[in-house]
Amino acid sequence: MGHDQAQHGGKFAWSELDIFSAFVYGFGDLNCHQKHERSWVINENQMPVCTRDIGIFAGIFVGGLIFRKRGLNRWTIRDSIISVLPDEKVEPFYFNDRRFLLAFGGIALLLLPTALDGGIQAVSDYESTNIKRLITGFPMGVGVGLLFAGVFAANPKPFEFDAGRVILPANARLVPSVEPTDDKISEIATQTETDTTAGDSEE
Repeated sequence: MGHDQAQHGGKFAWSELDIFSAFVYGFGDLNCHQKHERSWVINENQMPVCTRDIGIFAGIFVGGLIFRKRGLNRWTIRDSIISVLPDEKVEPFYFNDRRFLLAFGGIALLLLPTALDGGIQAVSDYESTNIKRLITGFPMGVGVGLLFAGVFAANPKPFEFDAGRVILPANARLVPSVEPTDDKISEIATQTETDTTAGDSEE
């Protein structure tokens, strides 16, 4: 550790490290290119991930904290993600039913700095700097953190699977994508009654 291993260290041996360090660097091996020129060296040790990944992981942590502080379970992923924003600010999106655009469009905007910085670097002679990688990686991490938090938080079970119990901004309500008609309800009731009668006859 502590130098450009491709030039000076040869193959890296996890067995030379303690269990904790081996796990951390093993995680880095699986998730990052670990290029020396794109990584920080602290206390003569190259970090297990590059500076962009440090920004991303820091952003994921902050995104999780934001959701823990302000986020709510609102049944759907999109509404749960939006819950981190003040209700009065998002009411227009509920009036116009543009919640999907707000939730996932907002996350896409947070990913944009990394996409531009990394994408331009990949297809041109442009070379980013470690500070730029850190700064552009952070908002991406926040977006990923909010997305994961929304995915894990969205759960209909606490509402007893009754969408009408969900409280949304602008007094909006969740409704089933397909509402049963009166004829369909009658058909279901008749079928249930028939099945019950048949069961009684068999007894």
